[in-house]
Amino acid sequence: MAKAKNAKKTTVKKKPPTKRTPNTKALQSKLTRLDRELVKMFNERATVYKQFATLRQADDSVAFSSEDVDSAVENAQNANKGPLTDDPIRSMFRELASGCQSLVQTLKIAMLGPFYSYSHLAAIEYFGQSVEFVPVGNIAAVFEEVNEKHADFGIVPIENSTDGRIADTLDMFTKLPVRICGEVELGIHHTLLARCSRQDIREVYSKPQALSQCRNWLAKHVPSARLIEVTSTTTAAKLASEKPGAAAIASLQAGTKYGLNTLAERIEDNHNNSTRFAIIGTHTSKRTGNDKTAIMFQTEHRFGALADALNIFKRNRLNLTWIESFPVPGENRIYLFFVELEGYETDTRVQRAAAALEKKALRLEILGSFPSSPPVS
Repeated sequence: MAKAKNAKKTTVKKKPPTKRTPNTKALQSKLTRLDRELVKMFNERATVYKQFATLRQADDSVAFSSEDVDSAVENAQNANKGPLTDDPIRSMFRELASGCQSLVQTLKIAMLGPFYSYSHLAAIEYFGQSVEFVPVGNIAAVFEEVNEKHADFGIVPIENSTDGRIADTLDMFTKLPVRICGEVELGIHHTLLARCSRQDIREVYSKPQALSQCRNWLAKHVPSARLIEVTSTTTAAKLASEKPGAAAIASLQAGTKYGLNTLAERIEDNHNNSTRFAIIGTHTSKRTGNDKTAIMFQTEHRFGALADALNIFKRNRLNLTWIESFPVPGENRIYLFFVELEGYETDTRVQRAAAALEKKALRLEILGSFPSSPPVS
């Protein structure tokens, strides 16, 4: 029998392909593979860097260059498309660069100790952890370790945004011929640490600067506690771990080290509180195009002498980023001046200004040129 002309054809719908949902086993296998590839690439980078650094050292005797680290971090951040933020990328590549450097030379870094102090944290930020840290008891000892070549570099605090200049550091620049070859500006966030509750705190330990930077918070939240000054925030954390009713103002890392509970974070009165650290050494950093130069000078003790000196920087269109006065030891009302300006010491305008200033100054020393670094929170 013939089929009707208008009969409809039956269409069989195909089922869409079933999407496989990754399970934990498959994802774990992929993570393992990626980790192995990362390790392989890290070691390949380390091999290439070792060859590069060895050849450069033979050419100009420079075994370490902070520009290598900065360049690695900058390139990694520029290539970062997420989902990781720049902070973990910076931390990972800084440690990678530090590990690569250690294949050429294990650097000795003198710092104001002990471990987990803010100086230690700033040193980690600049050098990574693949170095030998040499903790010493005071700022003078950091300078002496570098000057006597017992350490390759030192790190010293130079100014705090709340308390101002660090006098011990400026004093040592007048005594020893070390150079500033880098900087770290570290956000200083204080933490109240203890093994007891806040209500049971009878004593709060910390270094004088930390207690000063938290004075209003302490007066409001632990008004009956006795404030006791110690040599470092790490020492404070150790004491808080040993004494009943004791608390410390220190870093989170120090609290972790000594098994303390975090009772309150960011208790500094100024939440923009930061300390700028100078990296000191005996070599000159290379010009990057984004540099600062530090100068120390002394003028005659006469009317307008300082104004005449500062006018030299104005005439040469040099922007000052920092200026401090410091009394000359053993003299009455005679001062040295510390300035930082934008530019590198071999730039024409900087050289012209230094030459003009030398004619007017009783003493003039260029403390070093170094790359300008953004603050680290």
